[in-house]
Amino acid sequence: MPKNQTLDEFYSTFREEVLCASDTKTSGWTTEDFLTNVMMEYLEEAGEVTDPVICPFRGYGLQMNAYAISEGCESVDIFVSIYSDSDRPRSISQADIDAAIKRAIQLYHKAINDLYTAFQKDNDTYEFAITLHQNKDNIKHVRICALTNGLVKPIALKNITIGDAEISFSLWDVDRLYRCVTSGKMRETIEIDFEEKFQTSIPCIENNTSKKYSVYLAIINGDLLAALYDEFRDRLLEKNVRSFLQVKGGVNKGIRDTLRDEPDMFLAYNNGISVTAESVEIVRDENGKPSIKRIRDMQIVNGGQTTASIFNAKNDRKIAADLSQVFVQMKISVIHSADDMDEIVPRISTFANTQNKIQVADFSANDPFHRRIEELSRTIWAPAQGGMKPRNWFYERARGQYADMLTRESTTKRKKEYKETHPLFTKTDLAKYENTWDQLPWQVSEGAQKNFHKFMLRLKERKGFSPDEIYYQNLIAKAILFRQTEKLVQKQQYGGYRANIVTYTLAFLSFKTAQRIDLERIWKEQALTPALEREIIEVSKFVQSLIVNPPGGANVGEWCKKEKCWQSIRDHEYTLSDELQLELLSVARPTIGSQPATGSIDSLTDEDLALIDEAAAIPAETWFALSRWAKETRNFQPWQRSLLFSVGALAGRGQKPSIKQATHAVKAYKSALEKGFTV
Repeated sequence: MPKNQTLDEFYSTFREEVLCASDTKTSGWTTEDFLTNVMMEYLEEAGEVTDPVICPFRGYGLQMNAYAISEGCESVDIFVSIYSDSDRPRSISQADIDAAIKRAIQLYHKAINDLYTAFQKDNDTYEFAITLHQNKDNIKHVRICALTNGLVKPIALKNITIGDAEISFSLWDVDRLYRCVTSGKMRETIEIDFEEKFQTSIPCIENNTSKKYSVYLAIINGDLLAALYDEFRDRLLEKNVRSFLQVKGGVNKGIRDTLRDEPDMFLAYNNGISVTAESVEIVRDENGKPSIKRIRDMQIVNGGQTTASIFNAKNDRKIAADLSQVFVQMKISVIHSADDMDEIVPRISTFANTQNKIQVADFSANDPFHRRIEELSRTIWAPAQGGMKPRNWFYERARGQYADMLTRESTTKRKKEYKETHPLFTKTDLAKYENTWDQLPWQVSEGAQKNFHKFMLRLKERKGFSPDEIYYQNLIAKAILFRQTEKLVQKQQYGGYRANIVTYTLAFLSFKTAQRIDLERIWKEQALTPALEREIIEVSKFVQSLIVNPPGGANVGEWCKKEKCWQSIRDHEYTLSDELQLELLSVARPTIGSQPATGSIDSLTDEDLALIDEAAAIPAETWFALSRWAKETRNFQPWQRSLLFSVGALAGRGQKPSIKQATHAVKAYKSALEKGFTV
């Protein structure tokens, strides 16, 4: 969105976003819920919330529109919305805000007690309520946030305590959102005065030899770093780092063990954190030695795992880490010119993040893939069918593009006509369609942002992939398939978990049909066949049943995020109807679900196919012998030896490996030959 927008202009565009969402999202929602949905997207980008769940609920004296729960249930966010149906920003009274917040407080109080007993297990609100009830002793921080597209005068909101949890309050009105967006950073600027807040300053070494940036090297105490993260959470983490922050994996376990067993050695063992900032204020002692007094716009671009692990160690009773003995080295890079920020900060982030297997990728809207999709969407029109007008699907590469186009239409009728002929889809929609089709429903279930980042990682593995017209048409067919499935599932009135049911239903059909659903036909007709719609309904029935009954009574939402959930659904006995079988493409496939369809980001090039054929031409006995040789001689990693055996097993069944398997296997085979391996 333009930085020079007025508040009224921003409000008009934002209001169009909410109204556009009402055309594409869940039926049965109120405008208040659509407002919540759009606000959650903004707040995720701002780092105000992670993995929010839209969950509308109103009861007597109770309200919730969305929530977010941290992985260990230490933190809970509850969002309540107030929608103003006005063409211009309208004032919202403090009484309305207070009433909404009180309803949220009462909801939390009921949730940690017995609210879950009022719902069936397949209800979305049940999961929220039962999770809070079961983890009420773990909850330390609760934030109740009021959202509105109106204007609210400053309100002093004091924290309260319920049980062992501290309840804090925040408010996002349209003016605060406007200031956040038009600042040029899709987040609120963090300003930390260490002397005022922590009664200390941080000694440092300064370097100002470059005209573009300055660097400050410092050592920060573990208690202080944990306190910073406790207050600012994900807002402290640069967006790319935030996307990969997990409290699992080898790196974090190593950090945890050091914090618990050898806290005084942490500085020696850990690489520290890299920070960018807009400015740093320095104070000097009587000898002229510098210390950091204040940092403006502090963003951790490397060391998110370190920061979160130190915070978790402080709050984990099992670890009982003494953070007073923990010290962390910190490099702060201050970029002098705002014009250089967008170029230099991503590079610092990328080059600094070398310790993890997953490298930080450039998820910018300026990625060539997204620019190409935008270009195709502006020029390709779908065929007109059944008296319908031809449609030109609108790909929103950057937030606000679609709403901006709508504001150019002068009347309500013209806006409606534009929406009908230009259906909207976004980057996160694209990732949802593609990862569902490619049978990754557990990733889709992790939420829009995480799924998008994982899609981009897959895309980057295809180095240089450029969408063409066939890819784009197939993409739109997948969009139609997904959106119609949403409508069909909604009509079944399952009660909850619609998003999970939709992605798992389509992933199962993609697997069971070996991706032979005729996407070209869907593109040409801009609709699904009756046979396909009936199949979707039938599959959704058993998918819903399996999803809401996880093994061991696990949390349904968390169960859907696990690959084991997909495996249990994928292995379900099911026979496709004869009607659908007749409609499937008759392309021969080596194995069900093992190869990508034409027009996918995983589409195989001629070089890929040649490499697969090369691997398939090597006898199974050779692969087995190579696997044994590698184990006996300690050549290759264990995963490589396992892969060689798997390729041999495929060859023994007359099946071909995937491109990834072929790439690694052939490389290992040629390396072994150079080392003297013979059969």
